Amino acid sequence: MFTGIVEELGEIVASEQLADAARLTIRGGLVTSDARHGDSIAVNGVCLTVVEVVGGDAFTVDVMAETLERSSLGGLNIGAAVNLERAAALHSRLGGHLVQGHVDGTGVVLSRTPSENWEVVRISLPGNLARYVVHKGSITVDGISLTVSGLGVSEEPGETAGRDWFEVSLIPTTLALTTLGAAGVGATVNLEVDVIAKYVERLRQRG
Repeated sequence: MFTGIVEELGEIVASEQLADAARLTIRGGLVTSDARHGDSIAVNGVCLTVVEVVGGDAFTVDVMAETLERSSLGGLNIGAAVNLERAAALHSRLGGHLVQGHVDGTGVVLSRTPSENWEVVRISLPGNLARYVVHKGSITVDGISLTVSGLGVSEEPGETAGRDWFEVSLIPTTLALTTLGAAGVGATVNLEVDVIAKYVERLRQRG
């Protein structure tokens, strides 16, 4: 379990293709400082298991083919920055919201609108996830716990017409310390909706 509060920006320093997976080596001095084999670390919102600690400031993880296909990790190259967070400890503060590290789908950055004190980022929302997202609710984008500041359906002509979207307002700290600060229009991001909404839906279906 995670909180969606990114601890540091890491970097993919090596990638090895396996038969049905990929082994990534990721540099991140802070999250590696107390990492051990079997620990969980969220990489751009994907919960991954540490295979080995390398050189004291990097760790390796195995990413299954399904995860590579369902998340943005399959499209990252060596040198790419990634958001890193260690699993939450029971005695720690819950600064964001409950995040499982199980990506529900991906979205695409549709627009960025800067202002004096923050920047509004609009992201496409897969239709099967739209029912779980509410205004002022929580959503995880590339492992970052964010508050939904806007919802809508695209009326622009072209491929995005009729597609759901949501907006998040990013403060300078988020822009400076996470990958969303550099994610341009067209970038693919990992999405995880609030698990509580899915539990409620399941309970209603069975009731």
